[in-house]
Amino acid sequence: MDAEIIAVGSELLTPLHTDTNSLFLTERLNSLGIMVRFKTIVGDSKDDLAAVFGSALARSPLIVLTGGLGPTEDDLTRDVVAEVLGRPLKEAVEIRRRIEERFVRMGRPMPANNLRQAQVPEGGEWLDNRNGTAPGIWIKHKDSIVVLLPGPPRELEPLFDAACAPRLKQFASGERIKTRVYKVVGLPESEVDNLVAPIYRAYQDISTTILAALGTIEVHLRARASTDEEAEARLAELGDKIELTLGDHVYSTKGESLEEVVGMYLIMRQKTVAVAESCTGGLLAERLTRVAGSSNYFLGSMVCYANELKTRLAGVPANLIGIHGAVSKPVAQALAEGARARTGASIGVGITGIAGPTGGSPEKPVGLVFVALADERGTQVREFHFPGSRDRVRHWASQMALEMVRRRIRD
Repeated sequence: MDAEIIAVGSELLTPLHTDTNSLFLTERLNSLGIMVRFKTIVGDSKDDLAAVFGSALARSPLIVLTGGLGPTEDDLTRDVVAEVLGRPLKEAVEIRRRIEERFVRMGRPMPANNLRQAQVPEGGEWLDNRNGTAPGIWIKHKDSIVVLLPGPPRELEPLFDAACAPRLKQFASGERIKTRVYKVVGLPESEVDNLVAPIYRAYQDISTTILAALGTIEVHLRARASTDEEAEARLAELGDKIELTLGDHVYSTKGESLEEVVGMYLIMRQKTVAVAESCTGGLLAERLTRVAGSSNYFLGSMVCYANELKTRLAGVPANLIGIHGAVSKPVAQALAEGARARTGASIGVGITGIAGPTGGSPEKPVGLVFVALADERGTQVREFHFPGSRDRVRHWASQMALEMVRRRIRD
């Protein structure tokens, strides 16, 4: 069985809200052996929703709609679904009773429009929502199953697990779907594809997608098989070849972030780290401390934006800044060595650069960043030129700093 997800809500078409429900539903459906073939976001427009739902009904045996089940006039999902299916809405007495009792418990009068949530398309079954007033709805229509779920994740997620997943098991094909994600750093997307395309093309039964994320290239593998073991075996066979080809550019095979991987290595090697940052403004420290348990290896940071503080906090000689400028290889080296010396960390990291959009020059353009790493073996400094916005430059600088730490402690 293949599925289609329709997320309803005009707010999802703005930059202020993200459709996280589709991610949850895709993971749950895949675990049942159900592949999601289409996802659509549609605003609170009756005509638009009717068109999208009508198209889904013509091509997908399972359609899951999220959102639009509230009590207000712009909550149109149940009305549109009923109209497209040609099923009149009828009040479910039990739902009405539960809604009324809920307001009594809250000690508040019930607005009349809440009774819209007791309407169910004829022949549909309502699904108990223990965390809200809008029930889910399950409709078997000809050769399709239509599921309506409330939009708030705290309502949708437990409702799906309790009421939908057990029902869907009997309709699933028995196939299992498994995925693997290989995260790559230090190679552009085009080069990753050039290296691994000759390998994955030979596996027609495995879907391969290469994605460019900020600071990372991801190779996604998805296999369908009759058993979990068979699907995992196919993924392992292809994945091992990809990992061998990409070598140590692969930093994660189980979904870990680069900061999580660095943290694991630091713990294994019994190392500690401290940082002195200029253009990243504490971003590297934030990423390191984002990981639970980072107090085991992260000692602290110095955000040395002003030149005076580079000298006072990290011990960078003032004359070094005067001769080479704050954005320079010698200053990055001094920041790393100062962070290590002043905290007693095993590893010191220094970052200095021009994040932009202003402040660049022909000699030192926007995007120029120096990252240094100091440890008992000495100090290494790398020069980078990152394109893009201020946020992009800052993220890339922190990413390459983490990558330098990862490589150093792996050796």
